[in-house]
Amino acid sequence: MPKKYVDLETLKYILYDIHKLENLLTRERFQEHDLESLNLFIDSVKEFSDRELYPFFKEMDETPAYHKDGTVIVHKQVETVMHQSGEMGIIAAAFNYEDGGLQIPFCALQAAVYIMEAANNHLPGYTGLTQGAAELIIEFGSKTLKDLYIPNMLAGIWGGTMCLTEPEAGSSLSDITTKATPTDNGYYKISGQKIFISGGDHQFAKNIVHLVLARIEGAPKGTKGISLFVVPKNRPKEDGNLEYNDVMTVADFQKMGQRGYCTTHLGFGDKDDCRGWLVGEEHKGLNQMFLMMNGARIAVGRGAAAIAMAAYRTSLQYANERAQGRKLTSDGKKNPLEKQSLIIEHPDVRRMLLLQKSIAEGSLSLVFLASKYHDIIHSTNSQEEKEKYNLLLEMIIPIVKTYPSEAGSESVNNGLQVLGGYGFCTDFSLQQYYRDIRISALYEGTTGIQSQDLLGRKVTMQNGKALKLLAAEIMQTIKLASKDDNLKDYAVVLGEKLQLSNKVLDYLMPFAAKGNYERYLADANLFMEYMSIVVLGWLWLEMAVDANTELNNSDSKYSKTFYESKIHTMKFYFKYEIPKTNSLAESLMSNEVVTIKKDKEFII
Repeated sequence: MPKKYVDLETLKYILYDIHKLENLLTRERFQEHDLESLNLFIDSVKEFSDRELYPFFKEMDETPAYHKDGTVIVHKQVETVMHQSGEMGIIAAAFNYEDGGLQIPFCALQAAVYIMEAANNHLPGYTGLTQGAAELIIEFGSKTLKDLYIPNMLAGIWGGTMCLTEPEAGSSLSDITTKATPTDNGYYKISGQKIFISGGDHQFAKNIVHLVLARIEGAPKGTKGISLFVVPKNRPKEDGNLEYNDVMTVADFQKMGQRGYCTTHLGFGDKDDCRGWLVGEEHKGLNQMFLMMNGARIAVGRGAAAIAMAAYRTSLQYANERAQGRKLTSDGKKNPLEKQSLIIEHPDVRRMLLLQKSIAEGSLSLVFLASKYHDIIHSTNSQEEKEKYNLLLEMIIPIVKTYPSEAGSESVNNGLQVLGGYGFCTDFSLQQYYRDIRISALYEGTTGIQSQDLLGRKVTMQNGKALKLLAAEIMQTIKLASKDDNLKDYAVVLGEKLQLSNKVLDYLMPFAAKGNYERYLADANLFMEYMSIVVLGWLWLEMAVDANTELNNSDSKYSKTFYESKIHTMKFYFKYEIPKTNSLAESLMSNEVVTIKKDKEFII
């Protein structure tokens, strides 16, 4: 089977031409890199993915991770990918030089890992969580902790996780009960359980370094009393050897998708000898963990976008090969003597493929937008610029996590439909992509949590400043498109939807002002969907503006058909997706309240 799980041409177009990676390289942090070296890095990851990830995609689904004799048994490629990702600098890529990193732009790293996830979404999570755990230690940990753990983590020899969820505390982190008891020896005794820990244990890691949220005895109740600890599965001794740290792997959850990516249940301190080392200050754990969680939310969106792309490339290939049915003649009939048509010629199939294309490529642009904001924040010396892009990033983080996850599932579902009955069969990969992507809407906070974050926190942030900044960015593209006769009608439509969002908020805000937060947030999911459609409309209009300019440029990098396909997909998005905002706005501004529980229960 051809290794066409990703459209590398489109990836580079969005990264280089739309989001202008080259502009980041003028900044001091990235000045030792150039486009040629970063392009080589991305190409090398594609070759690596062709060789070590893609061929094992189906096999890892058919031979899932499982629990045995106190550990989790995973596919052999976990070891290969962990170690080679360390050797290639993928885990260390975005870190500072002094911490063992390469100071590669976050954008370029996201492009590389996106390719890996499109090739085999069961594998990059092991390296990604290791990178995230290392980031927390580097950012907040002592020199001792950094020296003990970071080199082996960046080398892919040791793994890393983040441990938040407990059996009785999922999204409600204020209810966690894992306990940290101080000792006189510089460490804390840790006791408790954590569930749904991705990459939590496997036979190929000499050590797993867990970043654990726990409550120190006597700490304030709620999230203000949570602290962060490094709790390794095996603690390093002074002689360099490891000894067991009383971290027990209780079980591995068997899942409908991403079956090769283990998800563990961990027990800490069953024998009262689990030691944890405080990261940073006491009671600051949740704020510290949010550093990793924001990156993790971008990663979830990136993974969903990658699966959506891989599914699109697969269904597109099938549609170009599968002959079925005949086109209607002018009298509305079919001629049985004519040769069968390829299904890509049928309007209904074309609609589904264009939906897949618009969601997959639009989601990729969204991920790169967030990554660009991240790079600006971490490479500027201007406090004003840092504040602006931090607000913009905070504003879109819940959308980056949610849109590729929710719309991506719809996209893959349509891809499965393109294959018809074959899409439902295990001989073809669409059913696996469909199962794999479904978890994305649950990872790192469900869609409901992200939606409440968007409407409840981000929209109201600094009296609406973040939302105003985002609207200003969208208006810049609208103004550019308005100058072009071919695009001005689409600019008008997007401007109207932006104005309609203000009308929706004018309706909702008085509920919050009166303290009726339950009513204010009752339809937060609908607002999330509304804003996601608007933001993706902006990104597609931005692509169309660039593509339309390049059509008239004799030195264009890509073919005429390539640019025309971007404009055509934008037109599809504006015809089929943008109008959905009207019904969403109608529901959001309805006086009918049917989801808030009253005295009488109607869900029976």
